[in-house]
This record gives sequence, structure tokens and C-alpha cells, in this order.
Amino acid sequence: MASSLLSLRHINPPLRVAQTSVRYAAREVNTSDPRTDIIRRVLYPSNLRNRASPVGNWRPDVARRLQRAIPSVQAHETIERAWLLHQRHVRKSRQSELDRKFQCMRTAMEKLRELDLQRYRAANELEDPRARSEEELELLKTAKAPEKKAMEARIRGLFPRELRVPTETPSRDGWNYDWVPPSRPTQ
Repeated sequence: MASSLLSLRHINPPLRVAQTSVRYAAREVNTSDPRTDIIRRVLYPSNLRNRASPVGNWRPDVARRLQRAIPSVQAHETIERAWLLHQRHVRKSRQSELDRKFQCMRTAMEKLRELDLQRYRAANELEDPRARSEEELELLKTAKAPEKKAMEARIRGLFPRELRVPTETPSRDGWNYDWVPPSRPTQ
């Protein structure tokens, strides 16, 4: 960003790039509905090079306005240092928030270890999500396609995908009252 603004400083921008209008190849469409013409004029304004477009398609005075907003190299460098300082403050605040959350999680795990050692071990048990027991493999052989797909898609130890995020609108299919989660043998 610094080099682009510094290079703009030494360039005197032309006031007008072209005298002729630039039109895109388009066929004339005769419509009897004036609303269509109004919508077309709003969405696709004329692209004349001698005036600024109200929707920002082409602005001849961008370079001049940049030079007026940031007149010197020192001002640009000051703005850039202030932006980097702001980014550093944001990064430090995010890191401190993450450290605080991690410390809370660590104290909660220590409390759990003091209160119930069995649940602490179960919470910290490493489990291979791809490993299947013999009972699960036999169940997969006899399961129907949707149940098999649900069991294969489900990764143990992760939040269940069947519990969807609540939405403001109901699903298109409605509620499946007959759905039951695929049963897993307990170990």
C-alpha cells in the first residue's frame, strides 16, 4: 500500500482520459414497460468518461483526491504506523482473551480431576475416530443405506452432526418424527 500511494504522489493525474464515450456492445431492446428502462438505467448507468458516475463506475478525480487526503510521505508513514499499532493492540487483546479462556478451561479440568477422577480420565481419553469395534462392523453390514451413511459420517468424540444449528425458519421437509439415531454398542 505504501508504494502505491508514494508512486501516486509524483504523478500528475490527467483531468480527462478520453473525449469520447465508451459504450459496451449492446443491442437496442424495445420494451413497452418503462419500469424496465428505469431499472436498466439505475443498474447500468452510462459510462461516459467526461463525468463521474453516481455509482462509482469511473471517477476521474481519484488520484487528485488521494493526493489531497494524504499530501506528504510523512503523513502517509504516520498513518501506516498508526494502523500497524492498532493491529498490534487488537492482536494482543485477542491473544489475552484466548489465554484467559485457556486458563479457565485448565482450572475447570483441575476441579474435575479433584472431584471425579474417573470422569476426568474419560474426558481426556484419546480415541481414534476411525477405529471400529467388531460389533459396529457387523452392524454396518446389516444396516440400510441411510443408517450406514449416518454411522460412517459420524466421527466419535466430535459434536454430533445430527444436532443442527437452530434457524429462524423451519426446514422444507418438516420434522422427521420417525428418526432414531443409529445405535452403537456400549463398551
